[in-house]
Amino acid sequence: MIELLTFILWLLLLVVAWPLALVAVILYPIVWLISLPLRLVGISVKAVLDLVGALVGLPARVLRGPKAIRS
Repeated sequence: MIELLTFILWLLLLVVAWPLALVAVILYPIVWLISLPLRLVGISVKAVLDLVGALVGLPARVLRGPKAIRS
């Protein structure tokens, strides 16, 4: 649904300001390629922080016992 809305907005931009729409079509893949490594870094940082959080919380989970782990 969001893709259809994006397409309709792009068509409206094409009718109202076609040079700006053509620049957007040309620059969008370039911006996407530039942002791709930043997304990968973000995913990696989130994974490392989740791992550190799990390691910090592990002693508390172990001390709670098996009853707390089941529920």
